[in-house]
Amino acid sequence: MHPRHIATATPEKPAVIMEPSGSTLTYGELEARANQAAQLFRALGVKRGEAVAFCLENCPEVFEFCWGAQRAGLYFVPISSRLTPAELAYIVEDSGARVLLTSGQVTAARAEVAKLTTGVTRFTTGEAIDGYQAWAEALAAQPKTPIADESRGMVMFYSSGTTGRPKGVAPAAPSDDPADTPELLPQLVGHLLGATAESIYLTPAPLYHAAPLGWTMAIQRLGATTVILEKFDAELALDVIAGQRITHGQFVPTHFVRMLKLPDEVRQAKDISSLKAVIHAAAPCPVPVKEAMIEWWGPIVQEYYAGSEGNGMTFISAQEWLSHKGSVGKAVFGTVHICSEEGDELPPRSEGLVYFEGGNDFSYHNDPEKTREVRNKHGWSTLGDIGWMDEDGYLYLTDRKSFMIISGGVNIYPQEIENVLVDHPKVMDAAVVGGPDPEMGERVIAVIQPVDMADAGEDLAAELSTYCRKHLSGVKIPRQIDFMAELPRAQTGKLYKRLLRDRYWEEASA
Repeated sequence: MHPRHIATATPEKPAVIMEPSGSTLTYGELEARANQAAQLFRALGVKRGEAVAFCLENCPEVFEFCWGAQRAGLYFVPISSRLTPAELAYIVEDSGARVLLTSGQVTAARAEVAKLTTGVTRFTTGEAIDGYQAWAEALAAQPKTPIADESRGMVMFYSSGTTGRPKGVAPAAPSDDPADTPELLPQLVGHLLGATAESIYLTPAPLYHAAPLGWTMAIQRLGATTVILEKFDAELALDVIAGQRITHGQFVPTHFVRMLKLPDEVRQAKDISSLKAVIHAAAPCPVPVKEAMIEWWGPIVQEYYAGSEGNGMTFISAQEWLSHKGSVGKAVFGTVHICSEEGDELPPRSEGLVYFEGGNDFSYHNDPEKTREVRNKHGWSTLGDIGWMDEDGYLYLTDRKSFMIISGGVNIYPQEIENVLVDHPKVMDAAVVGGPDPEMGERVIAVIQPVDMADAGEDLAAELSTYCRKHLSGVKIPRQIDFMAELPRAQTGKLYKRLLRDRYWEEASA
């Protein structure tokens, strides 16, 4: 399916509803504007296989831009609206984007980005400003009919940069396949979540990230209505579930934690009876958090593990998870292998690098070395995660290889410690990193975001240390506990742990 088919059958059906503003885009309007966007790209001389980029908050223009590029045979590149001008300009330049669409919400960056990018036609969703044309006016000047040389384009996501400079994940080059060629993800969404054209799907996370954009566009291929939060707020999300009668949605563990930390009387007053299935990913979910969500929402909380690379995917239902707590499921796309550093497959319950075999082919844009590094001698590819499998093929993730702490020769995985800390009632969020230690090489440091910053201090640090000793072995106990008002976490839940770790090492060097 394709939104074009939905527009032909039910042009007045809402494709996008923004919350809390209530702004709505019907399938008929989406079809017209996507055609106009494709016409505009061609009028600007953008050819099949070239790239266009957007840097937007959650807004309807995201979809007219992406579906326009998708039917023009282009790579469309989402860019975080939280990046600095230099970071944004780097992705525009590295991707070779011919067009950039921004908005008034990135006003401070736009003038600097205009100076840093050359050979790029720039648009804004608001009124035209110096260096930026008005997107709406440019679209209005184009016909609403399909371009003559339609073909299937695809998204090129850039990594979040948690372990270095962002890299573009380039799928196979766009071909002359028709724009409405069936794709795998909508089939998986329909099969795993039971989503149909009658579903009402909630996207609470930023659309410039892989899962929110990819799954929302997949849902639109099914003809469902997608409800988009303009910005996540725990109570607002619950109100929207009740008000819009949401049936399906995708979340990250941070969303769950924020909702669970609401006062009991607030949570209990919200009507979530319309929910049929939700799914989460992007970061490991602490077992107590998921247990609490299943107890609250029922056995509808599903989970998957995958990456922007599309090299494989696992899935686990709520019912399976209750008997395999902590698992991210069994492979539903590709085959999972646990391997040693040398690429040799390890037996069940042995920790090693997680590899996928048989998924989509991909490369890292302009980085053949990184493309080679993520493949082992068998040709299997890894996302850099450490994990193990049980005898039944259920995968359990331990942590990112790059986040591992080596203290006194012992490998320590921060995720396990973070999962313990975040379950403490006074902790809103937690990050664990390795800091320099003259004797042990590295020491375990916990950075805590308290529920109430007034609690931050020596007393809470001592309380958390005692709490950890009840749940963790001695080598895993944080040797240092610091506090922050808010951890550097993307709205998808991904933690920019490198920023925290680098700070401790830079301070030691200074």
